[in-house]
Formats: sequence, structure tokens, C-alpha cells
Amino acid sequence: MAGGAATLTAPDRTGPEGRLRIDLPRLPAPGALYRRALLGALPGRGGRRRPDVPAVELGVTGVTVDPAHLADYDRVCGFRLADRLPATYLHVLGFPLSLRLMTAPEFPIPLTGVVHVANRITVHRPVEVGETVDFRTYAENLRPHERGRQLDVVLVGSVGGEEVWRGVSTYLGKQRTAGGGPRPDRGDRPTPPAASAQWRVTPRVGTDYARVSGDHNPIHTSRLGARLFGFPRPIAHGMWSKARCLAALESRLPEAYTVEVAFKLPVPLPSTVAFSASGAGEGWDFALHDARRGRPHLVGTVR
Repeated sequence: MAGGAATLTAPDRTGPEGRLRIDLPRLPAPGALYRRALLGALPGRGGRRRPDVPAVELGVTGVTVDPAHLADYDRVCGFRLADRLPATYLHVLGFPLSLRLMTAPEFPIPLTGVVHVANRITVHRPVEVGETVDFRTYAENLRPHERGRQLDVVLVGSVGGEEVWRGVSTYLGKQRTAGGGPRPDRGDRPTPPAASAQWRVTPRVGTDYARVSGDHNPIHTSRLGARLFGFPRPIAHGMWSKARCLAALESRLPEAYTVEVAFKLPVPLPSTVAFSASGAGEGWDFALHDARRGRPHLVGTVR
């Protein structure tokens, strides 16, 4: 099956969890996938969506790292220049494969308007720039939510047949009718913790991260594009926010860990955000808030 094929069909073999495995010859081009998603959102152009997640996984082998691209990513996200890959960089490296899965016409939630609500990354061991990574991706756990439906997209990175990295991204597809999931607590918002740093987030963050990540969703780079999806101005990528927080903890991270975040309110561009972190046993609790109003943008843990 070619990387640009339109549907999730013609499986090559069965994966280890019983899913139909489709191996791509190379990582897809994100730009073409975003264009497909936008065209599919036009009236009469969308395919018939499945009521459940497809029992399919996509795979690609032999993915290498361009050191210049890694250095560019490190600068945009605040990491030190090094040969060791940040945990969030492997998400960027393999994301085109997950994007290919999510832009298939039969995928249960359309990509346009989808909200990234949470992300969990597990680093089993550090990965170095010279290593070759194999990726596989699949979706699971489609479930109701008070504003629609949400599911998890899993991306797994392996080196030499050994799993070294795993990312789980939770996405919400909004619907006009309630999905029936639990309603969140509407109680008083807690006082944000004392900030250990403040960062000025400029509009360039949106365009720079789009360049290094391949995520050119117009809600991050265009005022008009943001308004079309209900935002008064562009917003920062959620995975940039997670990466920036992780960069602030970089010197205090263990060799193996899980970093989990929940994305709360978007970070508008421009804005000033306050970062806070506190030790929690052998790990960390951290958060990102609006520096002036204290509204939460992100809360996370490292364990």
C-alpha cells in the first residue's frame, strides 16, 4: 500500500494484537494529509465514518533523524542542543504516520475541528540521534464525552525490535448532541501555584513549531484560520506547550519515565504564561497558567 492511499484497506499481515497491519514504504507527507482533511470537510466530500475504531495498525520502518532538524526543534522548544532525542521529538518524528491513520475517510472522528485534550509519553530508555526507529500506530478506546466522543491514538517507537518509546494522544471530536460521558467538575478554580518562570509566547511560536513539527493546522498560524474554528486569534500547539515544560525540567529527568499532561485552555498568541513545578516523590508535578489571570493551560506529571 502506498503512503498516500485513501483508505485503510489491503492489509499486509496481522499485527501482534490481532489488528490488520499495513506497512508503508515511508512516512507520509503531512501537508497532503491536511489538504485531504480540509477537502473532506466540504459538504458532500466526506466519507462514511465508522461507528468504532478500525482494527488496523499502520507501520513504517527505518526512520532516521536529521541532526539539523533536531537542532531546529530543540531551539524552538527550549531544549539544549544534544544528540539525545527529547521525549516529545519522537512524537513529532512519527506523527505523520498517526496523521495518515486519522485522515482516512472511515476514521470515526474527522480531523477538522478535533481537540487534543491529553498526551502521555513513556520513555523506556533514551534514544540517540544515530539510531534508526520503527514506528507503528493505531487507535483504541473510543468513548463518549459530554461534548462528543474521544479516543486514543497510540504511537509506538522501537529500535532493533525493542519498544523504546510510547505515546498516547487523546483527541476529542466535538458533536452538537451530548455524547453521554461524565461531566467535569464545575467547582471553583484552584489558586495556581507560585510560578518558577514566565515565558512570553509570541505568534512566531505558532509558525516556528508548525515548521519543525509539520503540523500546519491554520488555528496555530493564521488569524483567519483560527477564527474559522472559533478562536479570536491563533493558539499555540499543545505539544509545543508540553515540550517547553519538559525542556524546563530537562536536567532533572531520569533515564526512563512517563510524562503525562492534560491540555486545559488554549495558549493564545501572543500571551505570557507562568510555569510552575514541584517535586513529587521521585517525580514532578508541573503546570502552565495564564500569567495575568491564572487560568490553566496545562497540568502534568513526570513519574
